[in-house]
Amino acid sequence: MTTENSNLGNPIHYMDATTLARLIKTKEITSREVVQAHLDRIAAVNPKVNAIVTLLGEQALDAADEAQKAVMSGAKLGPLHGVPFTAKDALDTVGVPTKRGSKLFENYVPEKDATSVARFKAAGGILLAKTNLPEFSAWTETDNLVTGRTNNPWNLDRTPGGSSGGESAAIAAGMSPIGIGSDVAISVRGPAAFTGIAALKATHGRVPYTGHYPANIQRWWHVGAMARTIGDVALGYSIIKGTDGVDGYAVHAREASPGLTRISGQPLRVGWATELAFGPVDPEITVAVKNAAAQLANLGCIVEEVTLPFLNDPLSALATMIYAELVPSIKALAAGRESELHFIGKGIVDMADPSFSDYLAAEANGEALKSAFAKYFEKYDVLLCPVNPMTATPHGAQELIVNGQKVSWMHVMSSTSAFNLTGLPALSVPFAISSENLPIGIQLVSKWLDEDTILRIGSLLERKGGLGDLRPPL
Repeated sequence: MTTENSNLGNPIHYMDATTLARLIKTKEITSREVVQAHLDRIAAVNPKVNAIVTLLGEQALDAADEAQKAVMSGAKLGPLHGVPFTAKDALDTVGVPTKRGSKLFENYVPEKDATSVARFKAAGGILLAKTNLPEFSAWTETDNLVTGRTNNPWNLDRTPGGSSGGESAAIAAGMSPIGIGSDVAISVRGPAAFTGIAALKATHGRVPYTGHYPANIQRWWHVGAMARTIGDVALGYSIIKGTDGVDGYAVHAREASPGLTRISGQPLRVGWATELAFGPVDPEITVAVKNAAAQLANLGCIVEEVTLPFLNDPLSALATMIYAELVPSIKALAAGRESELHFIGKGIVDMADPSFSDYLAAEANGEALKSAFAKYFEKYDVLLCPVNPMTATPHGAQELIVNGQKVSWMHVMSSTSAFNLTGLPALSVPFAISSENLPIGIQLVSKWLDEDTILRIGSLLERKGGLGDLRPPL
């Protein structure tokens, strides 16, 4: 077996997970060949990218041999049987270090898998590696003192984003076909857009958070599947969703639906928004959103521009509540070891607690936003908007110029944070390439529990094969 697919012309390391599972099942390729191809790719490109932080080479090859025995024996096979996957290093992995991007956890080895990791394994997936993240998953760039900085495979001088930047970079560069990340304000969707892959932040509670750090702010965190295609993201989501009897927010049955809000057979109604809703947006990203809106109109959707006047600085409200609850726990954790913190952690322990009135105002903002979106989704089925308002930014940039306006680095979260504050499902779709040869993603948002709609629309809009033959120049 060569490393090329004779039908698609793709090297094994750039085949999607669904195809790999099918080829393994039909005995056209072995699981060992698939795992080895990804190990070879990691050896070739990870020294430049630094997305993989813990590699399970021999264990993965042994698991691949066991997977192949099951194929040959005619055993019932799961949807990821024999396919390697990666996981963000904030997710617990039994017997495998989970460093959480911090020297405080440098030697931590969990005794149990996170629910999402366990479910990927139960579906036949083989854990290949853990991927990089910022300290405590608490920044929009992927860097820490334990495993260093991750670079964007499209341009090594740019960041892949955070906090699932290692996961997105690994998948984009062909080091993994599919993986698991997490999102508290931007953290699967933003990195996906910066690196040209897809990611889903499902309705809060659809996917159990069990086994992810930090646990005390889980009411905004979402664990989500990441891959190069919408089809693979849908596959990953189908595997990890559903209650686990541990996470008190994960109460939705696997097949829970949003209920019908329009007459069957009517066209989908799509509202699209860019600068008028979210502040300055790179013109090329606005063009991408408009082009996606035009495609949907051509497909028979009713499409119109919206302004979302009810947005009231959701990022500030989200940050107020997150850090009010995160800061005390990190201060207690780091007591006496503050010198071992990255500047991310040091910034957290130096934060002052918000006032009670500020916290209550943030809570009220979040509740009002939920009500406003509930009204929005009475009229529209989908919101189409940017993921990030700019393409991948230079490492460490504190100020940026976006469409002629100076903004802080936090502006990267301006069009994603509202959907963590409200718990709405949001999908990052690889859609275009900028004039600087950097990926552009678009974001699709639907009402609670209606992931199926945005996954269906996303599969129609994405560049086929994720970015098709446009791949990082590694």
